[in-house]
Amino acid sequence: MKELRLVFMGTPEFSVFCLKKIVEASYNVVGVVTAPDKPAGRGRKIHESAVKQFAIENNLPVLQPTNLKDPMFISELKKLNPDVHVVIAFRMLPEMVWKVPTYGTFNLHASLLPQYRGAAPINWAIINGEKITGVTTFFIDEKIDTGRIVLQKSVEISKNETAGSLHDKLMEEGSSLVIETLELIEKDKVESIEQPSIPELKSAPKLTKENTKIDWNQPLDRIYNHIRGLNPYPAAWVGLVNGNDDLDVKFFEVEKLEEEHSFESGQIIIEDKTLKVAHPEGFLIVKEIQLPGKKRMKTKELLNGFKFHWNAKLR
Repeated sequence: MKELRLVFMGTPEFSVFCLKKIVEASYNVVGVVTAPDKPAGRGRKIHESAVKQFAIENNLPVLQPTNLKDPMFISELKKLNPDVHVVIAFRMLPEMVWKVPTYGTFNLHASLLPQYRGAAPINWAIINGEKITGVTTFFIDEKIDTGRIVLQKSVEISKNETAGSLHDKLMEEGSSLVIETLELIEKDKVESIEQPSIPELKSAPKLTKENTKIDWNQPLDRIYNHIRGLNPYPAAWVGLVNGNDDLDVKFFEVEKLEEEHSFESGQIIIEDKTLKVAHPEGFLIVKEIQLPGKKRMKTKELLNGFKFHWNAKLR
């Protein structure tokens, strides 16, 4: 059995977890490709990706191309003579990159493909109220998330799941699936299949200011799912009219309470250090919140110093 020469491509923490498992499994990682360093934070200090930091700590060669089609980068990649590329949470690759390895380039995607192709599968699965999601390894082709499937594993979404807790579940399951996929490639036992044709495909587009805003006209269940599907990042937000102030606030931990009442939809009610928002189907109890320029905090803490106008409401 030939020892695989492996190039890993990724950037965030989700990628690091998988790279760590690959290193622990004693695979021969001949190179790591990650995003270029960039200024971040108030001090604009140079920030290195989580993957780069891990690679340096483990003496793995690092490549940081700004342009994936740069002839210099392609030349360096070919010199590594990779058998396989493993891609996790990275950019879309041009054909000249994914065709370099002998056994191809495979990606780990945090959904059961073909459902939830796109940039934010974890968030959208929760936002859409799914009960099941999962992880998929597939060979990259010229389109986004459309290649032949190698392996899949289902993961349950609990009724109070957040994007953060689901991220951690999928990171664990995904890393195991990556190792299983590498074992199949190593033993030349891969039997990939085409992605099935499904009439109603759900997508996972990039999260934006527009699609992360809470729409108070939606059903209470939908609003609840929207908030937990964006907790902790990037967080669901909504406009708050508080007297003469018009603020954009973020909601994190919430509970829903279905009951009849006579309050106007969107009205803020403060009772016993509790913040409730009226909805035609009941109330949303906000337990964790963030005001502009402030840190995320428990609502009880906020109510110790922040005053809501008697007629405060969401817009």
